[in-house]
Amino acid sequence: MSIAENLEKIKYTLPGDVALVAVSKTKSVSEIKEAYDAGHMVFGENKIQEMVQKWEEMPKDIQWHMIGHVQRNKVKYMAKFVSLVHGVDSIKLLQEIDKRAEQNNRVIDCLLQIHIAEESSKFGLNARELNELIHSSTFQKMKNIAIKGLMGMATFTDDKNQIRREFRFLKTLFDTTQKALPHISVLSMGMSGDYKIAIEEGSSMVRIGSSIFGARNVN
Repeated sequence: MSIAENLEKIKYTLPGDVALVAVSKTKSVSEIKEAYDAGHMVFGENKIQEMVQKWEEMPKDIQWHMIGHVQRNKVKYMAKFVSLVHGVDSIKLLQEIDKRAEQNNRVIDCLLQIHIAEESSKFGLNARELNELIHSSTFQKMKNIAIKGLMGMATFTDDKNQIRREFRFLKTLFDTTQKALPHISVLSMGMSGDYKIAIEEGSSMVRIGSSIFGARNVN
């Protein structure tokens, strides 16, 4: 099936209130253009420099989401155009995004990344760190970031019950956080292999790559 056909098939299965981020990391401009020409305008990248190159070449009405781990010294390269930063996992990173957004006269939308998986290699805040961050005076002073919700990645495992437990925990944490930040509305969880479980557990945004573009290129 073509990229356009894959997109249509996936969108048909998604509830109307669930946003789709097409994960285009390692994919060529021509492949992304095929998805764009099919009407999709939200793409996720995990490397800032690669995202910048694609932004320069692609139509400017595309929404670029940074879904990978973010190094603070590279925030400046995406600050003028990034639509949503998924992986905010520290107050220092949030401060850097706030600073670079101000320099570009923008407010940058962000998701706070929560560590819900067993793998220590995955990034994210725990529940205590999340609570401390959103109640800190440093956070309260930031004017150029907008927290839109939470993001998390489940353990890479065939155990669907474990995946479901991790997503359910994140949804519970989202509901709790919403009491402190009533405006948040995005719960980004679920990828190609587990997005159906994520949606059942309350996800409002899924990140799907291989099911749209095919197997990821080595990079």
